[in-house]
Amino acid sequence: MRDNRPFSAKAKARAGFLPADAAREAEAAQVPGLQARIAAANVIADVAQGGHRLDERFSPQAVPYRLAGMEPRDIGLARSIAYVGVRRLGAIRHALALLLEKGLPKQAARLEWPLVAAAAQILFLDVPDHAAVDLAVRAVRLEPKTTPFAGLVNGVLRNLIRRREEFLGADPLDLDTPAWLAQRWIKSYGEAQARAIAAIHMQEPPIDLTVKSDAEGWAQRLDGIVLPTGSVRLRARTPIVELDAYAEGEWWVQDAAAALPARLLAVEPDERVLDMCAAPGGKTAQLALARAQVTALDRSAERLKLLAANLQRVRLHADIAVGDAASYSAARPFDAILLDAPCSATGTIRRHPDVPWIKKPGDLDSLVALQSRILERTASLLRPGGRLVYCTCSLEPEEGEAQIASFLRRHPEMRRAPIDAAADRVPAEFVTPDGDLRTLPSYWPNEDARLAGLDGFFAARLVRRD
Repeated sequence: MRDNRPFSAKAKARAGFLPADAAREAEAAQVPGLQARIAAANVIADVAQGGHRLDERFSPQAVPYRLAGMEPRDIGLARSIAYVGVRRLGAIRHALALLLEKGLPKQAARLEWPLVAAAAQILFLDVPDHAAVDLAVRAVRLEPKTTPFAGLVNGVLRNLIRRREEFLGADPLDLDTPAWLAQRWIKSYGEAQARAIAAIHMQEPPIDLTVKSDAEGWAQRLDGIVLPTGSVRLRARTPIVELDAYAEGEWWVQDAAAALPARLLAVEPDERVLDMCAAPGGKTAQLALARAQVTALDRSAERLKLLAANLQRVRLHADIAVGDAASYSAARPFDAILLDAPCSATGTIRRHPDVPWIKKPGDLDSLVALQSRILERTASLLRPGGRLVYCTCSLEPEEGEAQIASFLRRHPEMRRAPIDAAADRVPAEFVTPDGDLRTLPSYWPNEDARLAGLDGFFAARLVRRD
């Protein structure tokens, strides 16, 4: 695997590309579509260069907020360009490296981001080539330091158009997956499965719903299908707030894989249940729907505000607690605990294409250690005979299978309660030989990419011995 980056690390440390003053911003606002391209380039720089989360850059609370003053249509275009630019960043950088044999001039390192944004449009979006090129050149001319290189940008992008087919056939595992992740997946799942995982990551993710009841009925009303696990998957990408019964709270958005751990806990009415690391609240809602007495714990007060708002919309209740899962204590032990532990999130790359570019190999050790500490605390909060479901949205065995194996060796008072595919209503392919849950993004292939795949998850069900 090669790291096909045409620009130096020192150059990447410089500020992102954006107009330098209000006058140039005003000028950009007068050209249709130009603000969207500039915003997209800035957001891509924020992710690839600054390590920021992609979804956070589109929040009005982002500092700086790249979309200030833009119309909804332009915000949508900027989002499309930015998400594709980050999702296909490896392939785009590879193409630019071939087109820029000597790289960019040192004084023009910031050209990388409008080039990446324009290349995303030319290679992967249904945008007229002339618009992608013209607006990239206009954006470059707005910045004094890059103005002299407008001709270079024009030439590179026109060459990209001519050689487009040459750059579209690469395997995503080779270019759009950092080498350290690609090697891990090949080791864990084999090369064929690793390539299938990387390929599905290149597709826009589906929208799955957890419904309170009557999945078949809601699938018909919302133009969806019922998945083997009971979630409803939508065929179209209608804005969520415009879907039928959004205000009535009859369903909530939740990936099909993310909906499984709460089901495995099999809570009963009036059981005392702790949902650790609970925000934004999809699993909390599932537990509350089962009429359990739920405590939703998270260390982020802001994220718990979102959880509370989500519960209010779906008309369900849980007690909300701000606290650190690694040190949380309670007056009484719980009957059941769901621990969705902090993790590398490599199982959610399809939904969060920034993950491969902001995570580092060294992050894994600290995350595994944190998960271990939280598991230790969780076990101490469980009554004899009580149940624990540990889960992560990670593809890395250290955060799943190996973590549970290590925990069980340290805690003979805990035992695994193996998942039964039929009894637990889980597809047999999701159940490991040890009786744990393991989903891969490449499962559920479908000719229609919108209906294929699901997040990568691991879950284990444990019981404290009487």
